[in-house]
Amino acid sequence: MPLSRYRYIVVEGPIGVGKTSLSRRLAQRLEADLLLEQPETNPFLARFYQDMPRYALPTQLFFLFQRINQLRDLAQLDLFSGITVGDFLLDKDPLFARLTLSAEEMHLYQQIYDTLRPQAPKPDLVIYLQAEADTLIERVRRRGTDYERPISEKYLALLSESYAHYFYHYNDAPLLVVNSERLNFVTRDEDFELLVQRMETMRGGREFFNLGE
Repeated sequence: MPLSRYRYIVVEGPIGVGKTSLSRRLAQRLEADLLLEQPETNPFLARFYQDMPRYALPTQLFFLFQRINQLRDLAQLDLFSGITVGDFLLDKDPLFARLTLSAEEMHLYQQIYDTLRPQAPKPDLVIYLQAEADTLIERVRRRGTDYERPISEKYLALLSESYAHYFYHYNDAPLLVVNSERLNFVTRDEDFELLVQRMETMRGGREFFNLGE
């Protein structure tokens, strides 16, 4: 089956797993539109990583409104539109919220999320990139983004666990679970080609891609 059967592909995974890099390469291969998160435009994010209890709610709400605005136009696309590759799934936003918001804040956030959620389109394929917490920590430290410097190892570990739990139960779209520990889609062409082959041959609602030992 050609990759062109997919109209909307989402690459997801915790911070540092490589979802944006893979999204860019897939979009280039498919000559697709690219829909990326814009964390650098969130005015609360740097302060959030320094003081999570204080800045969690405004950070979360900014991202929620930003993402729904990005997805609103995408939801209007018809069958003759081109392919879109994105690096975020709106459905996983509450995952972050549950890690950082108080009970009262979470209640408010959930009300807003439930109101906006129906405006987001459903992907034709979700690629979930997995990696161990130690790998995520090393990758985040290596890329050296200023606002990410205060991120704690404990937070990244919790985030990785939350992603694993979320996608274990995810069934809203076809899901390809990819263990990225031994894969480098950016600098190794053979790894990228293996992933493309798995996307082309996907048949079920959930499949796994792991190079193994």
